[in-house]
Amino acid sequence: MHDLERESIDYYNELLQSSPELLKSTKDDMWKQLNDVQFIFGGRMLSPYLRPHFIARQDFDRVTQVCEEIWGAVLKVGDLAIADPKLQDYLGLTEDERRLIATDPKFKGVSRLSRLDSFLTDDALSFVELNAETPAGVAYADVASDIFLTLDVMKQFQNKFRISRLDGLKHLLRVLLSAHTEFSGNGKHPQIAIVDYKGLPTAREFELIQDYFEQQGYKTIIADPRELEFSNGRLCKDGFDIDIVYKRVLVNEFLEKKDECKNLLQAYESNAICMVNSFRGKLVHKKLLFGLLTDEQFAGFFTPREHELITKHVPWTRRVEERNTEHYGKKVDLLKFTREYRDQLVLKPNDDYGGRGIYIGWESSESEWDAAISIALEGDYLVQERVKTSRQVFPYIKDDGDVEFIEQLIDLDPLLYDGKVGSAFTRLSGSALANVTAGGGMVPVFIVEGKV
Repeated sequence: MHDLERESIDYYNELLQSSPELLKSTKDDMWKQLNDVQFIFGGRMLSPYLRPHFIARQDFDRVTQVCEEIWGAVLKVGDLAIADPKLQDYLGLTEDERRLIATDPKFKGVSRLSRLDSFLTDDALSFVELNAETPAGVAYADVASDIFLTLDVMKQFQNKFRISRLDGLKHLLRVLLSAHTEFSGNGKHPQIAIVDYKGLPTAREFELIQDYFEQQGYKTIIADPRELEFSNGRLCKDGFDIDIVYKRVLVNEFLEKKDECKNLLQAYESNAICMVNSFRGKLVHKKLLFGLLTDEQFAGFFTPREHELITKHVPWTRRVEERNTEHYGKKVDLLKFTREYRDQLVLKPNDDYGGRGIYIGWESSESEWDAAISIALEGDYLVQERVKTSRQVFPYIKDDGDVEFIEQLIDLDPLLYDGKVGSAFTRLSGSALANVTAGGGMVPVFIVEGKV
């Protein structure tokens, strides 16, 4: 952690701890504003913390540079996999998914909107997953930033430290419009549909995004894919013609109801809509992307610079199967290695979210780990190396309304728009899984530029 960052965190926490009146007013003000904007995820408050995540400019610039350079290797994998059934086999694409990626979306880039989930420590930056299909959190982070900037404690904090905020929604809209211009070849003013199933915990974020798009002059609806109609070459809902589908429905969940969503699929396959991300995002959304990046059998795909970045920032990852492989140049029996080094490994399903199906070796007994390996061998699983993590103390609003200063695991999530970092947020958790769906919370990121 940069000295400037450490000093800013200590100063902010001290402002609250040294003044019961300021602590109470901050909590009351924060709680009221969060409720006023219905800052909820699945019925619970998404950000019960009274401090944002401060990152020194020097550190954030380093994160940005690494993310954007790594993205080149990710795009390379996606472009190669489109036409290579063997790479699709390795990544674990199903037959239904292969059908979806066969359609050319009529714009470049397998994923125009993505999120790299990472851990930043004093001496390491490690990526643990890439959400290249339907990255969430853009609007939540923007709204949380707005709220924090109104708080008296933040105003006092800025008397000593200069900070910059991040804005994701403007980048989100820009990417949608850019993809549509490439898709259509004209400057038509498009109408947008945010598409996902009804009743999901992310519904409030869709409303926030809709509000922003409308404020910018783009008519926008929120639509369940089962409600869409397709006729005369146009996708619509209740008479609203759709030019851009901002796809938030997950491919797995779409395929579970594909017969009910046939109008959306037909519109996509006939190039009647610009869908962002396209279904091709699935190619690099699979968690075994990290296996493909780090497995020696694919080493020839990458440049020396890409190898350097991958080795430094992407954890060693392999599909769980009976084979010999290399662990940093040393030949190992994969299953034997997995059993012997459980304190350094985690098992993950290749294609799931919300922390489901994950087995953490260092929290498992020998018998529990053996059972997990058996489950992994029966399914589509990967084994991944443990990475360095960091923790910081945050003021937390407990269920009884009191504020407690507690240490939390920090998962930094830069958001990439056409491969460029445009915003970020941070997920916090008391456990080894920093995942909102699994019960964690989130805070916005502010960059500390220096002292006043």
